[in-house]
Amino acid sequence: MAIYGYARVSTSDQNCEIQVAALRAAGCSVVREEKRSGTTRTGREELTTMLAFLREGDTLMVTRIDRLARSIGDLQDIVRDLRRRGVALRATEQPIDTSTAAGKAFLDMLGVFAEFETNLRKERQAEGIAKAKAAGVYKGRPPSIDAAEIKRLHSEEKIGPSDIAKRLGIARASVYRALQADTH
Repeated sequence: MAIYGYARVSTSDQNCEIQVAALRAAGCSVVREEKRSGTTRTGREELTTMLAFLREGDTLMVTRIDRLARSIGDLQDIVRDLRRRGVALRATEQPIDTSTAAGKAFLDMLGVFAEFETNLRKERQAEGIAKAKAAGVYKGRPPSIDAAEIKRLHSEEKIGPSDIAKRLGIARASVYRALQADTH
């Protein structure tokens, strides 16, 4: 029966120091931290490790629920798994107690707001990109694959897609897409 902490920030220019300090002050014997987006559980190795490590009677501590998940679906999946295994979930900055109906409702509301905030941020970003494109400022990322070179190698040098991919250091599927672009 131990208290374990999980800290997360989204970008490499952020750090977890404040979260880690708060988790240690709350009694966490171990704190795992990572720099990954919270919009999905995919690629969050430290979270996966922490969740696999927790045992009945343990407590998972975060500073805020949005550090654990920014998707209500992911949050609900994590909470269900913790509850099934007899692991408590607490937050240092929010009154979360997953053993009560009120605590569960509060947790769900926070999860909904975290997901809402993420969706608003995506909308604002899309609006900003559209505005920049309309102004001719934003042109997107330059193509990383030279479709003309792929077509030349295939038609003039009679090189097959696998060898073109190896020569150019790209995926074979990219070669096929470039070659099919002519047929559409």
